[in-house]
Amino acid sequence: MTNRLLVIATQIMLIAIIASITLLFIGIGVLVVLHVCIVGRAFKRWLITISRAERSGARNGLSADELEKLPCYDFDTAGEKGGGDCAVCLEIFQMGDRCRLLPLCKHSFHAQCVDSWLLATPRCPICRTPADHRFAGGVIMGLTASSDPSSF
Repeated sequence: MTNRLLVIATQIMLIAIIASITLLFIGIGVLVVLHVCIVGRAFKRWLITISRAERSGARNGLSADELEKLPCYDFDTAGEKGGGDCAVCLEIFQMGDRCRLLPLCKHSFHAQCVDSWLLATPRCPICRTPADHRFAGGVIMGLTASSDPSSF
């Protein structure tokens, strides 16, 4: 009688283990399908956004002409205590480095580093302030900008 109960208990445990493993794989399969659906949907949305931007000719960053209007200077350590560093490449400014100053937030970067950033994104890499007053949304340094561009 105890052997028979032991066999039945063993069979029940084996069935429970097989059912658990089966449910585990079904659950993983459901999660994979959900993941593929969510990522696929986001990818489609991204493709649609990219194709709309290409069709409209929209660009996100500054143009080369706008970039050239931003102030540049050669780095000089005479007035600086620590010298500072470029937040884009993380290199310390060296004497004679060509640097670009963003006029609204006053952050400085190596010109070649921040130029590639600004061609893609018209905002400061550190504080996200617009790099140029035309992208500031009508407010410059707390003052409301007029609609006349010559007043800037």
